Amino acid sequence: MGPEVASYLNFLALERGASPLTLEAYERDLKGFMSFLEARGRKALAEVRSEDVTDFLVHLREEGLSSSSVNRVLAAVRSFFRFLVREKLISVNPAGGVERIKGWKKLPHALTRGEMERLLSCPAGESPSAVRDRAIMELMYATGLRVSEVVSLRLGNINWYGGYLVTRGKGGKERVVPMGEKALMALKTYLDEVRPRLMRGQGTDILFLNRSGKGFTRQGLWKIIGKYARMAQLEGKVHPHTFRHSFASHLLEGGADLRAVQLMLGHADISTTQIYTHVTQERLRLIHRKYHPRG
Repeated sequence: MGPEVASYLNFLALERGASPLTLEAYERDLKGFMSFLEARGRKALAEVRSEDVTDFLVHLREEGLSSSSVNRVLAAVRSFFRFLVREKLISVNPAGGVERIKGWKKLPHALTRGEMERLLSCPAGESPSAVRDRAIMELMYATGLRVSEVVSLRLGNINWYGGYLVTRGKGGKERVVPMGEKALMALKTYLDEVRPRLMRGQGTDILFLNRSGKGFTRQGLWKIIGKYARMAQLEGKVHPHTFRHSFASHLLEGGADLRAVQLMLGHADISTTQIYTHVTQERLRLIHRKYHPRG
């Protein structure tokens, strides 16, 4: 497949007047694409399908390329196939229907289930701070709430009988999110044994209180999460939003309906939720590559 690339680069240089830097970039991108095709057994350019192009873009994202860089490569591949069609070397442009990845934001980082278990086990013991922090982290993982939503929770937001909480997200939109038994148990222990001591005689309905008997700031919650991330040796990988990312990714990995996850996260547009399907697909691909005998 090398001669076709050489012909295309000559066309760019002679007929389009492409600069040396442009030619170098196109050559690099197309050589990478050709290597990818050869690795999956494509012996001729006429065999290439649109899914080959799409999978190549996903591969580039897995390698850490930004959306703009991947789109640059797609532009080179599209132009290359247009040239081949015009020269009647192939009949169909397989990249013609492949969309730019303008909707692909930077993929969110989610912990594995093992990493999350390790993190949740870090607030050990029965000290007031450990009991409170366990409740905070279990609730964040169980509900996927944003940091601002966690620090804004009030006692009245919890429905103990139904096992869910009510929160207000972006735009003041109210939503209902189930909690699960572990989060409920951790929360009940905190409310029964610790919160009355943290109140220091103050009358407040804020759910989570700091040592001064006041509600947490977002920065205060970041510090708590950072402390336990260091204890779990996950430093640099964890921040409060990581709980939200992990919540969504683990639900989808377990087979949850995308629409249900959208409602629990409070996303106005399902396309925002769909980014987590890319996370789970990439994780499955990595697992397959690592453990399959022909991976």
